[in-house]
Amino acid sequence: MHLADLLSLRTVPAAGVLVSLTDRCPLSCAHCSTSSNRGAPQFGEEPFLAFSGTWTDESHPEVVFLSGGEPLLRPGLVRRLAARGRACGAATAVLSGMYFCRSGGIPPPIERAIRAVDHFSASIDVFHEREVPRTDVFAALHTVRSWGVEVSLHTVGARGHDPYLRDLVDRIRDEFDSEVPVLVASLRSAGRAAEWAPRHDDVLSVGPCEFASWPLIDSDGTIFACCQGSMLRRLRPPHLVLGNAADTAWRTVRDRVLTSPHLRSVRTIGPIGTASAAGLRDSGGICGTCVGLDSAESLPSDRFLTSAERLVPAIPARTLAARWGAGPYADAVEWGRSR
Repeated sequence: MHLADLLSLRTVPAAGVLVSLTDRCPLSCAHCSTSSNRGAPQFGEEPFLAFSGTWTDESHPEVVFLSGGEPLLRPGLVRRLAARGRACGAATAVLSGMYFCRSGGIPPPIERAIRAVDHFSASIDVFHEREVPRTDVFAALHTVRSWGVEVSLHTVGARGHDPYLRDLVDRIRDEFDSEVPVLVASLRSAGRAAEWAPRHDDVLSVGPCEFASWPLIDSDGTIFACCQGSMLRRLRPPHLVLGNAADTAWRTVRDRVLTSPHLRSVRTIGPIGTASAAGLRDSGGICGTCVGLDSAESLPSDRFLTSAERLVPAIPARTLAARWGAGPYADAVEWGRSR
């Protein structure tokens, strides 16, 4: 599965599920949105395996996207989830910080995990490069490509002109002959970057919010309706908690994503528009306002939401990349798609 195909599904409600397998990570990147570290909590495998056991040929996510922390600290779990996905028709992708390639080569347990997935993404940016050399990441990706696994690179940088991003994207294009796609996003003011990174809530202050399209299984098994896990685990607003992976089936999660008036409204007219319709005030940006929607006593009617959903267009991968901050690099998500 190509990166652009993954992104094309990212705004389709319940087309996929995000899974944070652990809060642990051997790296200490200064911008980590989850503040992951070596000593962070790591819960048992049971909730993830129980949830994947509810996938069937008739009812399963199209994409299972595994992340963390560092998901490849649990290579056996990655392999088992990928096998269960493949058995019922779900594609599996994994995003890694590439800690394992600092020692040269790819350890056998991690190789088996990578070979099991349908798409492998590597994080690389100015912060990761302080801990994992660029040359080691590139060498590992050449190896993974030789196994027939689709690969991509995910990077972040400052908005506007960023010399580092220009150099990195040019280098990736040359290294892989424009056959490895790149997703460029803006640096987020979250986690370890919350104290120093600029905020950009104003960029997406109005209109539909794609973050409420795919549910997130957090590292403790809690299922959230939004991908902003670090915020939701702290606040746990009831309207954004869909259950727990230990005892909630995929079919139930999917139904809740598709039928919740809160989520439908957020996806069609956005948190600000929903708050306005409910007579609530902006509670501090799009995420703060969305969290505050639990107190809304009136939401748009089903008839209105059904009409509004028809008007929300499918977002092409390149357009979505541009919205996330790619700017002049948005076309890089399409590299290698036609090969």
